[in-house]
Amino acid sequence: MQNVLERMEAIGAERKMADFNVKMKMDYEFKKNYAYIRAWEFYNECCARGLNCHVSVGGLDSITLFLFLRSIGIYVPGTSVSHLEDRSIQEVHKQLGIERVQPLKRADGAVWNKAKIIQEFGFPVLSKEIASKIELLQNPSEKNKTVRHAIITGETGAYGGYQKNSRMKLSRKWLEKFGGYENETEGVNYGVPDFKVSAKCCYYLKEKPCDDWAKQHNSVPYLGLMASEGGRRAKSLKINGCNYFGKSTIRSAPFAIFNRQDILQLALELDVPVPAIYGTIERKEDGTLYTTKAQRTGCSMCGFGIHMEKRPHRFDLLRERNEKEWKFWMYDIGWGHVLDYIGVEWETPVAEQMKIGEIKELLNDFYVIPKEAEAERRRCKADGN
Repeated sequence: MQNVLERMEAIGAERKMADFNVKMKMDYEFKKNYAYIRAWEFYNECCARGLNCHVSVGGLDSITLFLFLRSIGIYVPGTSVSHLEDRSIQEVHKQLGIERVQPLKRADGAVWNKAKIIQEFGFPVLSKEIASKIELLQNPSEKNKTVRHAIITGETGAYGGYQKNSRMKLSRKWLEKFGGYENETEGVNYGVPDFKVSAKCCYYLKEKPCDDWAKQHNSVPYLGLMASEGGRRAKSLKINGCNYFGKSTIRSAPFAIFNRQDILQLALELDVPVPAIYGTIERKEDGTLYTTKAQRTGCSMCGFGIHMEKRPHRFDLLRERNEKEWKFWMYDIGWGHVLDYIGVEWETPVAEQMKIGEIKELLNDFYVIPKEAEAERRRCKADGN
């Protein structure tokens, strides 16, 4: 069996990614025309295979995709697990006639919801990839022993090509916080949190319900994914391209080579209804487009990427929109404790935090000036002045 490195070489992964990166640097008109070609190519191939198509709709990117496809003559249904989205997004879904996918049921017949997912499996924090690694560390078995070793040391086994410093290794920062499950095995001294971490929320809340709907309707999805967003999907998009027909997965991502500016420009051209959570699409003096409120959206309890956001971050904005829900997640479910552990401020209101920062700056100025004056006084004394 080929290892990962041999398999990547066999499929020409490096060349494919280089070609894809060139397309990502092309201008907006090229990308829009490229999306048109890839979208129709996927539709026609699916028709030839006897497959139906649909658009998996969530936030602004996929809403724009849904309307883009209609603008070029591809009329396929849109589906969404809408109850997970912000109310303003749900309103736009209703306006566009997006079909609501029913949530997944547990073995006991109850419906899975956000709180139950966290309580049973753990918190979705940092990133999907990092959370998956931490979840493995928290659930050791003989089967995942080699992978756990790679997460701590970067050293892979035969399947990983016997690499010594692979990307499987957690960064030092997160090893210090979450790597302690292997202290005895690896002879290290890392920390262990008092809460569980998991990436399973997306599977139970979105992926499985949508996959079930697709199977029932013999349908395959158009997705609003972009490689520019990074994460674990970026490499897959670059290697497999916009349209992918695999053994178990068939999907189209016409916007794969787009960036944020391209999406916002297309949204303006198509007069896409922008959900209130994003505010409005505006243009800076240098021409850069942006949304005046949220830049990205997702489940209100999702913590993927939270450590990279400046305040006001997503939980601050949730507090402004719905303080009752914010208190539920922060205190009742325990998100506040998790954010404390990873070093993300959340409890002090943003306005108050800014005032504290201003006071600190004033104090710094107050103390710096006398020090400079004292240094000048000593210099003059030494010169005999």
